[in-house]
Amino acid sequence: MNTTQPTTSKPEGFKEKVKNEAIKAFLLSLYFGVWFCALAFLASTTLRERPIPLDIFGFALIKAALCAKFMLVGQAAYPLHIDKDHGIIPSLFRESLIYLLIVFLLNYLEAGVEGVFHGKEFIASLGAFGQGDPLHILALSIVYWLIVWPYLLFAGLKLALGDAATLQILFGNPKSKS
Repeated sequence: MNTTQPTTSKPEGFKEKVKNEAIKAFLLSLYFGVWFCALAFLASTTLRERPIPLDIFGFALIKAALCAKFMLVGQAAYPLHIDKDHGIIPSLFRESLIYLLIVFLLNYLEAGVEGVFHGKEFIASLGAFGQGDPLHILALSIVYWLIVWPYLLFAGLKLALGDAATLQILFGNPKSKS
């Protein structure tokens, strides 16, 4: 199997690693935040809520930060691997399902812990995830996968081509934007 791993020209110090992880967590939270706020806005307008409650956006941003953290935990536990013989999409498809599973398991755990904080039993709170409706959980899974998939493709491109080349392909040459 021909896989690619991230390459670095020099070893990072502890402070640099912490800084890079914080930036990665922030940017991933921002990415998820845009999605979750858009979905909250859609849900609010679908329900014809007027005025649109602003607290839903705060909750969406908190959920985005939690999901970003869950995703980063998943990436630390199960790093991305690109098989050059099969390409980025086939290589990442299976991994996207694994990351989706990790995010869902951690969301279930979050529901249990949240229930304990509100004085409920942990196991009963686990069952309340996704309103306990399998069809709703399936719909959440599809939407979460559609959110995670572009991020994984971006991460796969960065892994295969490097940060600079990926950013140049997607956003152009920064030196020519004077």
